[in-house]
Amino acid sequence: MLDTDNTIEVLGARVHNLKNIDISIPREKMVVITGLSGSGKSSLAFDTIYAEGQRRYVETFSAYARQFLGGLERPDVDKIDGLSPVIAIEQKTTSKSPRSTVGTITEIYDFLRLLYARAADAYSYNTGEKMVSYSDEQIKDLIVSDFKNKRINILAPVIRARKGHYGELFQQITKQGFLKVRVNGEILDITPGMKLDRYKTHDIEIVVDRMLIEDNEENQKRLSESINTAMHHGENVLMILDQDSQEVRYFSRNLMCPSTGISYQNPEPNLFSFNSPKGACEHCNGLGTVNEINVGKIIPNPKLSIKAGGFAPLGEYKSSWIFKQLEIIGQKYNFKITDPIENIPAEAMEMILNGGKEKFTINSKDLGVARDYKIDFEGISHFIKNQHDESGSSTIKRWAKDFMDELKCPVCEGSRLKKEALFFKIDEKNIAELCNMDISDLTKWFHNLNSHLSDKQLLIASEVIKEIKDRLDFLMNVGLDYLALSRSSKSLSGGEAQRIRLATQIGSQLVGVLYILDEPSIGLHQRDNEKLIHSLEQLRDIGNSVIVVEHDKDMIERADYVIDIGPKAGKFGGEIISIGTPKETLKSNTITAQYLNGKMKFDIPEKRREGNGKTMKLSGATGNNLKNISVEFPLGKMICVTGVSGSGKSTLINETLYPILNAHYFNGVKKPQPYKKIEGLEHIDKVIDIDQSPIGRTPRSNPATYTEVFTEIRALFTKTPESMIRGYKAGRFSFNVAGGRCESCQGSGVRTIEMNFLPDVYVECETCQGKRFNRETLEIRYKGKSISDVLEMTVDEAVPFFENIPKIYRKIKTIQDVGLGYITLGQQSTTLSGGEAQRIKLAGELSKKDTGNTFYILDEPTTGLHFEDIRVLMEVINKLVDKGNTILIIEHNLDVIKLADYIIDIGPEGGKGGGTVVAQGTPEEVAKVKKSYTAKFLKKELK
Repeated sequence: MLDTDNTIEVLGARVHNLKNIDISIPREKMVVITGLSGSGKSSLAFDTIYAEGQRRYVETFSAYARQFLGGLERPDVDKIDGLSPVIAIEQKTTSKSPRSTVGTITEIYDFLRLLYARAADAYSYNTGEKMVSYSDEQIKDLIVSDFKNKRINILAPVIRARKGHYGELFQQITKQGFLKVRVNGEILDITPGMKLDRYKTHDIEIVVDRMLIEDNEENQKRLSESINTAMHHGENVLMILDQDSQEVRYFSRNLMCPSTGISYQNPEPNLFSFNSPKGACEHCNGLGTVNEINVGKIIPNPKLSIKAGGFAPLGEYKSSWIFKQLEIIGQKYNFKITDPIENIPAEAMEMILNGGKEKFTINSKDLGVARDYKIDFEGISHFIKNQHDESGSSTIKRWAKDFMDELKCPVCEGSRLKKEALFFKIDEKNIAELCNMDISDLTKWFHNLNSHLSDKQLLIASEVIKEIKDRLDFLMNVGLDYLALSRSSKSLSGGEAQRIRLATQIGSQLVGVLYILDEPSIGLHQRDNEKLIHSLEQLRDIGNSVIVVEHDKDMIERADYVIDIGPKAGKFGGEIISIGTPKETLKSNTITAQYLNGKMKFDIPEKRREGNGKTMKLSGATGNNLKNISVEFPLGKMICVTGVSGSGKSTLINETLYPILNAHYFNGVKKPQPYKKIEGLEHIDKVIDIDQSPIGRTPRSNPATYTEVFTEIRALFTKTPESMIRGYKAGRFSFNVAGGRCESCQGSGVRTIEMNFLPDVYVECETCQGKRFNRETLEIRYKGKSISDVLEMTVDEAVPFFENIPKIYRKIKTIQDVGLGYITLGQQSTTLSGGEAQRIKLAGELSKKDTGNTFYILDEPTTGLHFEDIRVLMEVINKLVDKGNTILIIEHNLDVIKLADYIIDIGPEGGKGGGTVVAQGTPEEVAKVKKSYTAKFLKKELK
């Protein structure tokens, strides 16, 4: 028995499907919780242990503070002892904000900003010279030494290269007691009512003092006062004009270019932040991209006329003000709104798109009178741009975005920062250049940096550089060396985002914390798995407890303690079926143990499929890190695309191939990454893409609504005789709209009772007893079952019940085939586990009618799946391929890779070191390739 002082004791856990379990989990160890998908692993780790830890933390706040946090529900558990502070690292926690980047999540960017603000050298963006800054004392000494015995004018620059007549400015200058100004290089006396040409650009300086520089105390005192006055009026910049040679020199308290006099503010960290107005590029607001109008989207077909809907945003002719204005513009430029758009004169198109105001007169031939017309037209392009920039409605913004393209900002060229920020450099690199480097290159750069810094810089920066190096090393250790700090966080896969958070946590070096991780090995190649396991062991070794929910073989074998939950999933799971060290686990007879000890395994097919002999070829792909590669996809086979993380698999498939196919078959609008040509599109007739995005997780969403089978079930209920007599339509059987649903609980089946600063309590609705519908709706029955009874059915019960209705049967049969027979049709999506949600999504897509020539793209379909679940899924996939369809899977899981007919291995490394095809062919052929990392691990599996 475990030592109770050093364990977490969980007694009577009943959350979701857990069957009142008691368990002791050792502290300061690495514990893996495994079991079938949906067996209750996350219910134990996240919904019980983490939820209770979180709740206890919030309980420590005052009642006043708690009411703002929203209460946290107490998990359904009798008692948990020995709980330390809990940090959960889940998969779905990265921000989708366009302002969030790898640098900002890991906080490395904050340290970089600090480093640049304190230790960087500034250079002039005009001449490239190093900027200088002086104290008032240094300025005085320089003037005395450089202008000794010369007559000088001390000037304070107030206007630089700006238009205007500046009448008021001259008045103000006089009031402050100055008599002379230097305008455009010429010294003038200020006269009453003095003005300049308002349409020309001017440089104006106040003449603060004119003096001869001598080496006596009185002269020095006067000089100091004049410098002070000039600095005050010139905003920390002054100019010295040599009266004889007319040469000008600039001096500044701020950073200043010695020859052109432009000055920068002294750098602060927020000058380098693209999320602060001080540092963000003003053109793109620090996003690095701008939305520009694409006229091709406004006028998709120039052969159409305005009346027939040639302008997509306006649609077809309606009797409205905007079409009347277009008719008036037509009268001015001699065209009719029935003419094809391509025949409209250029100046008229300019006015239609960009707007204008004009008055003009037309003589009417019939009446012999002149009519005055007035055009005041905003312009279609301007209107769309204004709606996009200023509308408060997200729907209108989305509408406007349809007519725009997202382009790299032309001002900052995607660096997101102001021009000044990019001219602060360390070792000839600015902050944006560092953010665009791969983390592996950046780490090398920082390790060599000390030799390039001056002693003063080293003194200031040594602590900051140490922090940055540590954090970069942690990112290297979790296998993310191919990312760049400027990479937007919304483009990261679930596994990448989770490992970034893991690196941040290791960087914080906390001790005595309980970390709970949700499948951190997702999206990670076998080669990098070792690094990840090592990072988790590091966390454990400094004195933390680590609980990992995981299906990965290596992770289970390296754990200190394994908890297997089962025996099956859903209501047939929720019990602890084995517990102990990995060696003890192997001896038990659970499904997990049988896969680990080799009793159950994935049988390698006797021979690989030949396919249908046709191929599709993509040539010259160069997106992101792809090195101009050409790839052939043999059709009618199961193809696996493999390679280490960051090698370019997603770029090739999700960002190049899929957008090309989607545009070809379904007019998709996403622009593919650059490529030269694609051949063989005629051999397939549709594409289905199943990516990693999670399914909608709201309490009102369930498997029936997600797979759209509920629509068919409602349609079936409207056709029952009783329903037709009453005239019920499909909406009557929806719990989301008024009519047929129970109005007391608005169709949710439960009522929420708010308890102010205690957690909300959910009670079954007393009107409908949790059935979600009103009495009249429940009276309609099909084969003796009401619509509510159907939602309560498990998929296994529903399959024979609906077997005579092909539309319904096909969809629920697919849900059963992917191994989800145990869930009910109406189970709330929020209670599905990650692996279950993933398979519901797969079932929804796989149940679409295949044509025998369909091209499926699956991005890591084994996410969240146990060995047994993967076996079931592969049976479904093999059936589809046997019908003649092509299935392309991006995958790291060797059990899937070894079942493929054809492998395309991208690599050899991640980031810059990737982007080439290392190997392709059957698994047996690929396993022989020496330089492929996948081959090394595949060889062991094929033995």
